[in-house]
Amino acid sequence: MVWQIVFGVLIPFFGTVLGACCVLLLKGELNRRLQRSMAGFAAGVMVAASVWSLLIPAIEKSAKMGKLSFLPAAIGYSIGFLFLLILDFVIPQPEELTIREKETKGGMRKIRMMVLAVTLHNIPEGMAVGVAFAAVLVEKNPAMVSAAMALSVGIAVQNFPEGAIVSMPLASAGEPKGKALLWGIFSGAVELLGAGIMLLASVWLAPAMPWFLSFAAGAMFYVVVEELIPEMEDGVRNKIGAISFAAGFLIMMILDVLLG
Repeated sequence: MVWQIVFGVLIPFFGTVLGACCVLLLKGELNRRLQRSMAGFAAGVMVAASVWSLLIPAIEKSAKMGKLSFLPAAIGYSIGFLFLLILDFVIPQPEELTIREKETKGGMRKIRMMVLAVTLHNIPEGMAVGVAFAAVLVEKNPAMVSAAMALSVGIAVQNFPEGAIVSMPLASAGEPKGKALLWGIFSGAVELLGAGIMLLASVWLAPAMPWFLSFAAGAMFYVVVEELIPEMEDGVRNKIGAISFAAGFLIMMILDVLLG
């Protein structure tokens, strides 16, 4: 089980690394249709994982509270959502840059701010993965591994374009591709830090696990609503994002029931 947890925690990081490697293989930007489909699929997986793997277990673990068993899940969810909402006010947001902007000093400054924003936003996502696998350690239930793995895969799919978003603009602005690749990899490495902190604290998290599970769910829902849904729509009316969302949600739901 330990090796499964280690591999599961690394999955989102691998997604970022693969995305960052696009700087070595592609010129320009990622195909927008591919980005929309990946964002939709990741959103579907993360919504389903948040419900079946985080919120429902949080409510079940609070069953002794009777009709108020929803309380830890509701409060934890709200704190997780508000945490990322506040984070978005504090941290500068990634933004699309034109080719001309990328070639100016001001453009490079904006790119660096974008790298910082993506990097800092990855920390709570890593914490969510860490909480999911901390629950596996606390419960010592192998069936929960599949649910945590699914959450990791969903975040990894989301991280793929984020890795490219970090590395490719840096290369376009004149940075050596090797250096741009390392910055892309670093932006995902912070997720390992967030996950590691939650895993190390798993012994102390046991009594408060319903709160932490729902906190992770709230954080994931914010990522879906604020980042993935706008990305899959991309400012135009299209069907690929909606279809990918439905597919991701359906696959995650089926896997969670079959394997959980």
